[in-house]
Amino acid sequence: MKKIYYTLLVAFGLMVSSQLSAQEYTSAIGARLGYPLSISYKQFLGGSSNAIEVFGGLRGFSTYSWFTVGGLYQIHKPIPDVDGLQWDFGGGASAYFWNFKNNFVGDNSVGTSFALLGDIGLDYKFESAPVNLSVDWVPTFFINGFGSGFGGGYGVLAVRHTLK
Repeated sequence: MKKIYYTLLVAFGLMVSSQLSAQEYTSAIGARLGYPLSISYKQFLGGSSNAIEVFGGLRGFSTYSWFTVGGLYQIHKPIPDVDGLQWDFGGGASAYFWNFKNNFVGDNSVGTSFALLGDIGLDYKFESAPVNLSVDWVPTFFINGFGSGFGGGYGVLAVRHTLK
């Protein structure tokens, strides 16, 4: 009787662990559809719930445009009621390389700005597909340059292909 009990216990443990590993991913690459439109790469650190996300993107209007590179350190916490769903929080920094052209007054400026970023959001990994979706709010404080001060933040929808 004990052999059957232990066999069922081990089988149940293997089944649960295989379900859990199906929810996890170690890295993902894709697009951040936000402000600005960016390419994103997320890497979890050593099997933990901590991740680093790096991104680079472009934003352009008729009078100004910029290129940005940045990174975030994120801590992920599972939401037990929904498989594959986690909430995350963290922070980071970014650099903005911008230019401003105002043809009406003849003002042309080029510069670099640095910003501190916050991050809070939801992260979902589909069980049956190698796809990760996340929604984040990124409050931004510009240290210098064009638009210095608190930027109010922006929302981001990220769509990524997960890698094992």
